[in-house]
Amino acid sequence: MTDSTSYIRWFKELNIDDVTSVGGKNASLGEMYQNLTTEGVRVPNGFAVTAQAYNYVLEYNKAWPLLHAVLDGLDPDNIRDLQVCGKKARGIVLDCKLPDDLKASILGGYAQLKQEYGKEISLAVRSSATAEDSPEASFAGQNDSYLNISSEEALLDAYQRCLASNFTDRSIHYKYDNNFDFYNVFLSVVVMKMVRSDIGSSGVMFSLDTETNFKDVVFINAAIGLGENIVQGTIEPDSFYVHKPTYNKGYRSVLKRRLGQKELKMIFTDSLNTNNISVEYTENVETSNEEKSQFCITDDDVMELADFAIKIEDHYSQKAGFYKPMDMEWAKDGIDGKLYIVQARPETVSSQKSATTLEIFHLKDCSNILAKGQAVGTRIGAGKVRVIQDVNLLSDFKPGEVLVADTTTPDWEPVMKIAAAIVTNRGGRTCHAAIVARELGIPAIVGTNNATEKLGNKQAVTVCCAEGELGYIYDGILNFEIEQTDLSQLAKPKTQIMMNLGNPDKAFSLAALPVDGIGLARMEFIINEYIKVHPMAFKHPEKVDDVTLDKIQSLCTAYKNPQDFFVKTLSEGVATIAAAVYPKPCVVRMSDFKSNEYATLLGGKFFEPQEDNPMIGFRGAARYAHPAYADGFALECQAMKRVRDEMGMTNVILMIPFCRRVQEGEKVLESMAKNGLKRGDNNLQVYVMCEIPNNVIQIDAFAKLFDGLSIGSNDLTQLTLGVDRDSQIVAFDFDERDPGVKEMIRLAVEGGKRNGIHTGICGQAPSDYPEIAEYLVQLGIDSMSLNPDTVLATTRRVLEVEKRLLHMPKSIDQGE
Repeated sequence: MTDSTSYIRWFKELNIDDVTSVGGKNASLGEMYQNLTTEGVRVPNGFAVTAQAYNYVLEYNKAWPLLHAVLDGLDPDNIRDLQVCGKKARGIVLDCKLPDDLKASILGGYAQLKQEYGKEISLAVRSSATAEDSPEASFAGQNDSYLNISSEEALLDAYQRCLASNFTDRSIHYKYDNNFDFYNVFLSVVVMKMVRSDIGSSGVMFSLDTETNFKDVVFINAAIGLGENIVQGTIEPDSFYVHKPTYNKGYRSVLKRRLGQKELKMIFTDSLNTNNISVEYTENVETSNEEKSQFCITDDDVMELADFAIKIEDHYSQKAGFYKPMDMEWAKDGIDGKLYIVQARPETVSSQKSATTLEIFHLKDCSNILAKGQAVGTRIGAGKVRVIQDVNLLSDFKPGEVLVADTTTPDWEPVMKIAAAIVTNRGGRTCHAAIVARELGIPAIVGTNNATEKLGNKQAVTVCCAEGELGYIYDGILNFEIEQTDLSQLAKPKTQIMMNLGNPDKAFSLAALPVDGIGLARMEFIINEYIKVHPMAFKHPEKVDDVTLDKIQSLCTAYKNPQDFFVKTLSEGVATIAAAVYPKPCVVRMSDFKSNEYATLLGGKFFEPQEDNPMIGFRGAARYAHPAYADGFALECQAMKRVRDEMGMTNVILMIPFCRRVQEGEKVLESMAKNGLKRGDNNLQVYVMCEIPNNVIQIDAFAKLFDGLSIGSNDLTQLTLGVDRDSQIVAFDFDERDPGVKEMIRLAVEGGKRNGIHTGICGQAPSDYPEIAEYLVQLGIDSMSLNPDTVLATTRRVLEVEKRLLHMPKSIDQGE
């Protein structure tokens, strides 16, 4: 007879070293309950039914020989054989009788939880495998869980079903894939207080960005009701990022957010199982329009979850002696309104990637976009489409095909591992398809809505996840290349190498590039792609027609008011870019739309003049203090003040574009100060673009107003040569390598150095022309800001030039 005391172990008795006895889930819950509840991390109490109990049940019923007879010799890659044998194995376990002493121990633990939480307590009963959450494999979703259990009979039934789930088809195949013995992975079971997220909210979070391995953020997904919808990929959840370094400095702001559709919510419904035991089962019901249009958790909730995540990561990292990112599940109880951590395990994919090898996928061709959704990872894959509408058709799938489905479940994993890429209609970046694709290193695009309709069997496609958070399915097999760089072998040049970046969705994927900061972050992309509305339309809705007002209002439903939408969306976009290089500098250029570009924004036609040549018209600094745009500029300033003062991105340097005259620069600085952005306050630096000949001619005067200058070689070339760069008929004369343009650049660099201010360049020239990059090094420019795809090649060239200059006297002829 087995010692009954080994059947039950309470969380307060467990720690992470107890995996062999109680499985990964239980061990981690015990570790947190013991060490982190005193730090404010809320974990529901409960107990583990041990792996020894699992073995006891099978020995008591003489089930081991029966399982061997069914599973010995099984080929898990034979889908039909796997389905037949898995069903038989589960039946063997379900037919077992639970020994009386084991039942008494489980029910005794239930009674103690009733004493702690009250008789109305319901339970979550969850599987916890003894090989679970190892560094090599997560076992996520491989075994079953049963929620809202509220009777003794239902508890015992759920326990036995958890044991049987050790032999689900997906679990058998997962063990096979990861070289685990079918018979040596035992099942412990979690019995814990049920957090009533069915009438609250729930989700998953990671202490890093799962797609890019960017370690400075907490990534949170949130859904209404039970969290299974996120894992199954049946909905698009809300998502949030929190920046850990600024959080640790005391700032409390969401870095970035995305409103999900949250089409369904999973709730409990009464039903009967096969043993006629009343159990709460789940069902999905449609969410209301109001639920869809609002974030399902508050900013305060996001901050509390981030606090939990940072404390959990810090604890596990300290215990391990090395950085240990974490994958966590959370739930918000609809009864007490509190947030709880219900699971934490090591993140097992991004944490295994090399920190010194940079891998960048580049798509070389382009074609029609057939569908798009959320990108998983940063890779590219190609092949012929295989649309699978039903799990029974999985055997039709061939290696190297692109798997296209409405959604996937763990039962699909045997074919997912042989796919060239995965595409689903539904789901977010933490759904099952995304988790498995990430683990396998396969590109995936989830949440396309219509991929099963748009893509047909045997159609050749390219699945690209290398263009930011949005992934694209292109028509045909397109060429792509993989650039691999050993960063440990790349020296750092004396000349600062910075990066041009306008798209926040690409920020984290580019964070690994060896740059000294962002030399040009453009606001225009954020306003155009995410806000879509002319800033003046927020300040003066009375000048806009009703149809436009309705469209604007529909964009802002999740925010306090339209101006709040503008300020938060712009500030979070800019802060995301700044976070990618924090605490290195991030130079943010205030808006530089031309009047014809502003006019295309929603409401823009009511505020913009008609100009024959907007390239040299109402743009840049001229707008900021002008009555026609001053209120819009005030909103920009409000957003930038929030970035620095509330979000903590004090690495943000602001830059004024197209400043024609010194007096204009003075007016702009006065306007910024009136709007809370006074140069010098909170160490605020303000740069000016040097892109007009007058900026070069009067550089000494401009240098007295500004902390630095950045040469805009595109406009400087245009205005030096008198070439409209938007005109195709004279575009052949547009070239930064012209001797006159090079002389302008030389005078600008020498003027900046003479006045002791930072001098850089952020135009296309050093990215497009290696000889210009070499010329700039010879001039001794402080920094070059480059397009991301030229950073590595230009860095190598700069290193070569600097090495060569060490062995020769400095001599540069004017204009050469």
